[in-house]
Amino acid sequence: MTKQDIINQVSNATGLTKVETETVMNGIMTSIIESLAKNERVELRGFGTFGVKHRKPKKARNPGTGEPIFLPERNAPTFKPAKYMRERVNESLTSN
Repeated sequence: MTKQDIINQVSNATGLTKVETETVMNGIMTSIIESLAKNERVELRGFGTFGVKHRKPKKARNPGTGEPIFLPERNAPTFKPAKYMRERVNESLTSN
């Protein structure tokens, strides 16, 4: 599912226009990104929690060539799904 698919689905379900729905979705995404950039946690109850995890520098290997490479320290966005989401996905996929 793409961003446009979500916009179409929400637009059809709510009666908002696609332009309005896209504006709201872009606003939500921007807010999440800006909060993560400030190293803040974002919790959407029933959906999940976005956060930032600090990764230490490490040695790694290029899987294609086997050549050793060095990965610098970095911060990576993370997502942990809520219990409700995990249960719902598990129910849907195991009942088929």
